[in-house]
Amino acid sequence: MANVNIVILIGNLTRDPQLKYLPSQTAVADFGLAVNRRYKSAAGEDKEDVMFIDCSAFGKTGEMINQYFRKGKQIFIEGRLKLDTWDDKQTGQKRSKHAVIVENFQFVGPREGGGAPPGGDYAEQRPPQAQRSAPPQRAPAQQQQPEQPFGDEQQFKEEDIPF
Repeated sequence: MANVNIVILIGNLTRDPQLKYLPSQTAVADFGLAVNRRYKSAAGEDKEDVMFIDCSAFGKTGEMINQYFRKGKQIFIEGRLKLDTWDDKQTGQKRSKHAVIVENFQFVGPREGGGAPPGGDYAEQRPPQAQRSAPPQRAPAQQQQPEQPFGDEQQFKEEDIPF
């Protein structure tokens, strides 16, 4: 039987990411995420639950999250659950908690300040996978007529469309 461990969340950072490096020089960014759930109770009242989740991102992912995200900023993350267990030093009891190991993320929500951030163009400050390249430019040698995908003799009827 197959096993699946996938977590997809959209939430707001509860604190600035804390970047550390392992002895192997791998970057680790730890941050908290708040995820809200809104619903109506049986009595018709608007209710809201907030879940606080600890997250860790490794390598380049962790470095980019540390560079581009701050407390309150919204983020979309994909990752997996990890169970941490330890012995409580004060009580001697076994303790455990779940955390999310971030494997991928995306920017969500508006840019800060409504436009380009201070100090330059937003595209220059975005990570490489978030940058978009400009469309290729055509040489102005000739004016070309737009190509017709179908000739006049090839017409589609409404019943030919499969949906």
